[in-house]
Amino acid sequence: MYKNSKHTILFPLLLAAGIVLGVFLGQLVGRNRAESQIRNIVNRSTLQLNNKIMQTCMLVEHQFVDSISIDSLSELVIPLMMKELDPHSVYIPAREMQQVNEPLEGEFDGIGVVFNAATDTVIVLNVIPNGPSAKAGIVAGDRIIEVNDTLVAGVKMPQDAIVKRLRGRRGTEVKLSLKRHGIDELVDVKVVRDAIPINSVESAFMVNDDTGFIRLSQFARTSYEEIMRAMFSLRQQGMKRLIFDLRGNAGGFMDQAILIANEFLPAGQLIVYTEDRNGKQTKQFTDGKGGSTDIAIVVLIDEDSASSSEILAGAVQDNDRGTIVGRRSFGKGLVQSQIPYNDGSALRLTVARYYTPTGRSIQKPYKNGDGQDYNMDIVRRYQNNEFFSADSIHFADSLRFTTPKGKTVYGGGGIMPDVFVPLDTTHVTKYYVEVSGRNILYRYTIEYADKHREALNKITTLAELDSLFAADKTLFADFVNYASKQGVRPNPKEVAKSREVIEAQLKAYIGRNTVLEDNAFYYNIFPIDNVVHKALEIISAEPLVTTDVQTAEGAYEVAAAAADVKSAEQQ
Repeated sequence: MYKNSKHTILFPLLLAAGIVLGVFLGQLVGRNRAESQIRNIVNRSTLQLNNKIMQTCMLVEHQFVDSISIDSLSELVIPLMMKELDPHSVYIPAREMQQVNEPLEGEFDGIGVVFNAATDTVIVLNVIPNGPSAKAGIVAGDRIIEVNDTLVAGVKMPQDAIVKRLRGRRGTEVKLSLKRHGIDELVDVKVVRDAIPINSVESAFMVNDDTGFIRLSQFARTSYEEIMRAMFSLRQQGMKRLIFDLRGNAGGFMDQAILIANEFLPAGQLIVYTEDRNGKQTKQFTDGKGGSTDIAIVVLIDEDSASSSEILAGAVQDNDRGTIVGRRSFGKGLVQSQIPYNDGSALRLTVARYYTPTGRSIQKPYKNGDGQDYNMDIVRRYQNNEFFSADSIHFADSLRFTTPKGKTVYGGGGIMPDVFVPLDTTHVTKYYVEVSGRNILYRYTIEYADKHREALNKITTLAELDSLFAADKTLFADFVNYASKQGVRPNPKEVAKSREVIEAQLKAYIGRNTVLEDNAFYYNIFPIDNVVHKALEIISAEPLVTTDVQTAEGAYEVAAAAADVKSAEQQ
């Protein structure tokens, strides 16, 4: 027998409360387009409901035995309503807005350090150049013992609680007590918080003499500017080919994907188009001002590449501009509009679908209200062997599309790469699982950085980092001994099989303890990355397009200069 849950009983009342709140907002004098949207939507909904919900809400408000806060009920009803829609429509409470928006806005207010608290001690791994902490004299290797006279070391304080104490409004001051190597007593410093940039370009370096590598973690407000700076720098180093890594990139601002695609595609080509519930289409074409049309390009994707990543990959693939390498992408073809409420919360509502230039929707199937099944898709892919074999992936003939040059592409469930590369498990052994899963590998790199802090702080280039590792002949052997002391006895065959991947990860994590940060990390990881190796093989055979390189570099220089001016204004 069906039993009403608490949420089932409350839902009509909560829905009514949410509608009333919306009507109230809609009746306010519209100060912006968002409020007008809310007003129009709510008014239409109210008419369609024939005021039944309004009546219910009035009854609850005036006759319910206990007093009810309409505002508090709305915080319950709106999330419930969103759960009944598609998997990407969500309600964001005011208390979560800052956390949700910060990564996409490209900055936050803080002290400007990268730290780790894995050993119950807050260790400063890196200090952002010219940031608040650098100006206050904090250096990599410092331990933060107290924050505003509150002990944070050795008390098992959660990392998010430490972050909360370090962050704050720009212009405010925070007192830190530091333990510094070679000094017995604590060192007190005062740091004035400021705007700290969040870079979406995690890594940009030359793989060989003519091939560059750029990894983009998300499509933030500043991504196009960051890409332009990276492209200019790599151009100066001789780049004629580019591996563009979008693996793990879950998306972000759609306009950034369009701007970046515009850089690589010739004039007049369709990048993407959207279509709303009324069939209205909005098409985005290239303007011919892109400075990278001469660059041979390979785009890397995987099952975590979604949304804007798929827009960019789809534009490159459908226009026969480059090669897509990796594994089938996530499959998010829905467009959300973020509509703010007056209390600081917002509704991120799906308002349209987008289509790649050939006309395909890459949205994977879903049922309204069944987010759990939708989220299980990635598990089903693994169980169906899709991470290891392209033959395990099947598309219906109805989803078949053709590019201008006759290449077959498919819709209905992500971007299928032109060249499939399986998940690499070659080096995975029981020994590797133990040292990585128990965090022994990472803890070793922290201790290594401590012992070699002086040398690491002097490193400013990838070549200098290479020299440091080349001079250290005992790195791997020392790690094996360290792991043994931590309870992981070495199995010679397993150690030998996993050595390459372990050695690469050791160098990558240690490299993160320099000013090179993620650039050093991915530079040391790519030699064992089978997807990058395949990309190199493909792109080396790609013919180069002859164009006016000076003009292209001029475009980069202008964009990079503009970005630098904007960055300076924000600091």
